[in-house]
Amino acid sequence: MAKRTFSTLETFLIFLLVMMTAITVALLSLLFITSGTIDNHRDSGFPATEGPKTTQNSPATQGSTAPQGSTRTQGPTATQEPPGTTTPEPPLFQNFSGFHIGVGRADCTGQVADINMMGYGKTGQNARGLLTRLYSRAFVMAEPNGINRMVFVNVDIGMISQRLRLEVLNRLKSKYGSLYRRDNVILSGTHTHSAPAGYFQYTVFVIASEGFSNRTFEYMVTGIVKSIEMAHRHMKPGKLFINKGNVDGVQINRSPFSYLQNPLSERARYSSNTDKEMLVLKMVDLNGDDLGAISWFAIHPVSMNNSNHLVNSDNMGYASYLFEQEKNKGYLPGQGPFVAAFASSNLGDVSPNIRGPHCINTGESCDNANSTCPTGGATMCVAMGPGQDMLDSTQIIGRTLYQRAKELYALASQELTGTLTSAHQWVNMTDVTILLNSTHGAKTCKPALGYSFAAGTIDGSGTFNFTQGTTVSDPFWDTLRDQILGRPSDEIKECHKPKPVLVHTGELTKPHPWHPDIVDVQMITLGSLAITAVPGEFTTMSGRRLREAVKAEFATYGMQNMTVVISGLCNVYTHYVTTYEEYQVQRYEAASTIYGPHTLSAYIQLFRVLAKAIATDTVANLSRGPEPPFFKQLIIPLIPNIVDRAPIGKNFGDVLQPLNPTYRVGEVAEVTFVGANPKNSAENRTHQTFLTVEKYEDNSTTWRTVHNDASWETRFYWHKGLMGHSNATIQWHIPDTAEPGIYRIRYFGHNRKQDFLKPAVILSFESTSSAFEVVNI
Repeated sequence: MAKRTFSTLETFLIFLLVMMTAITVALLSLLFITSGTIDNHRDSGFPATEGPKTTQNSPATQGSTAPQGSTRTQGPTATQEPPGTTTPEPPLFQNFSGFHIGVGRADCTGQVADINMMGYGKTGQNARGLLTRLYSRAFVMAEPNGINRMVFVNVDIGMISQRLRLEVLNRLKSKYGSLYRRDNVILSGTHTHSAPAGYFQYTVFVIASEGFSNRTFEYMVTGIVKSIEMAHRHMKPGKLFINKGNVDGVQINRSPFSYLQNPLSERARYSSNTDKEMLVLKMVDLNGDDLGAISWFAIHPVSMNNSNHLVNSDNMGYASYLFEQEKNKGYLPGQGPFVAAFASSNLGDVSPNIRGPHCINTGESCDNANSTCPTGGATMCVAMGPGQDMLDSTQIIGRTLYQRAKELYALASQELTGTLTSAHQWVNMTDVTILLNSTHGAKTCKPALGYSFAAGTIDGSGTFNFTQGTTVSDPFWDTLRDQILGRPSDEIKECHKPKPVLVHTGELTKPHPWHPDIVDVQMITLGSLAITAVPGEFTTMSGRRLREAVKAEFATYGMQNMTVVISGLCNVYTHYVTTYEEYQVQRYEAASTIYGPHTLSAYIQLFRVLAKAIATDTVANLSRGPEPPFFKQLIIPLIPNIVDRAPIGKNFGDVLQPLNPTYRVGEVAEVTFVGANPKNSAENRTHQTFLTVEKYEDNSTTWRTVHNDASWETRFYWHKGLMGHSNATIQWHIPDTAEPGIYRIRYFGHNRKQDFLKPAVILSFESTSSAFEVVNI
């Protein structure tokens, strides 16, 4: 093509962007930590190895009789429990047929303010409150002798970072020795796009997170480990059953043009361009009493779009909420013995926004190869869910998932019996040689992101009007990249063809590598079920090919009729994995396949090695592989910690906007308090909730908690002001099931205080609204 010349305006813009970038890089460099991350990221209010002790002011305490409208401020609550010692446990009962099963659930929400949300990569989509708590749900399963065991953890976050997994494994080793290891612990993210960021170590994700937040990292690690500890303690003999069935009306393929590039003969074997099958693993004790469930299904949790600012678990989390509330009658959300996880699968090209893409300015369809609109381009092309708004869509999709999982759970009769085996390798994904056939081979590439990565998807578009399906580079963006980051090598550009390389992340190492080289591949078999833990987002057809290859490998070595389930977003995040054919048209998913066009073939080859090792009882002969790094110098959050301030004449927790005296069911009760930054509550966890809705009980003359901030009927909004001032608004969307009576709303928070020449302390406070009455229509 002819060489492009730049106008005076374009030249000026390039110069301006280069200067702004240079200044930004210089500022970020000043923020680098100069020694160990855990020791030096002081935005965490407690040691790395333990969490704070809950005090008696916890809102979980029932029967509180605090005066209405009062606030109570305590002194610093950084008192820690001394490190505990592990008490030897009695030997497990072994004389039974089945598996030992334990389940556990723990809060892993992290901070809900002053942090970016992870998923859409949209600047300015920072958290400003809470819709629902985020949970880590852990499942421990072991053979009767207790030796061969596994842990599957489903976490309500965007994805598992490598740093998160390595730290969890380190803490498990400290507590349990070699009982829980890299090969038998799977960590999987639900992929909600409404959870906090900030827990990564590779530079691309640190930039997307706007820094590394040790506060959130510690909160998540502590929650994951706690859920595993609970499951470990609660192990009992039981039975495992599986069941499968289709779920209709909840998903579309958001890149159908890419899907159509796959061979017609292959597509003809399937009735849909998405995987509609849900697989449910049912867990009961020997008496048949319910323990828990894991439901794997391919769907993006993006019913909550990129205009949302409330932390929540999206459609998969709502399904868990409904299932657990159904089984745990009388318990508040997040409590009760039954644990229900809805886990991700090959969701790479699957959207819950089933009304499909339309131009938001004209209403016409934009379901085309580039997902663009005649006016406004790609940013106008947006897919919508089935509801009136994003929250309604979240609940519609989540309710359908729950109802189908409940049906499959009730009818599950195929028992899993036999052995439990785990296999794991670390692999350098930048240097895998693939045997395509008897005469041809290929290699994976150093990581790189293509132009269409910047375009985003119909679930959330990018900026600067990049478009999906871009297969040629643009001189303007290439020049800008070369000036800021340097030129990509000819090797990386050639390896990734036909992807036009936008960012050559595999060749960028400052301040740390921008993408991982070392990746986990892992598989665990429970009798005839093979859980294939993949480190990213496989598209529909990629997942199908991987399942078929693994199943065939098992069959080749004598393990017939294996059920293979793909568990997505496990252990380390490496973006997307498309088929070779889908890669050629370079929509978003292909541009985000960072190891090049043969990535899927490499993963198939690697997982076949694991399947063969399990089938032939040669797992012990597998090489460990190169261990991934754990970086100790990371960029701190760009938003600083500042002292909270109440207005003159006011205290934290004072009511600014009172409740009405009476509400009807179906209405919204709303109250506003003098607030403090909610991120303080991620450091000092004196309170386990930001709010409670309480009902007065005449018989006992006490207040009974009926909702907390994990309830989908409540909202916690934080309104940030200037100079440390803020307000907190609590809403209760009164459901039709609410009993008539007298209610009140309580607010629990923490404020940061710092006296002159003294270190900052975090103080807890709480407040109570006036009482109000709920009546029927």
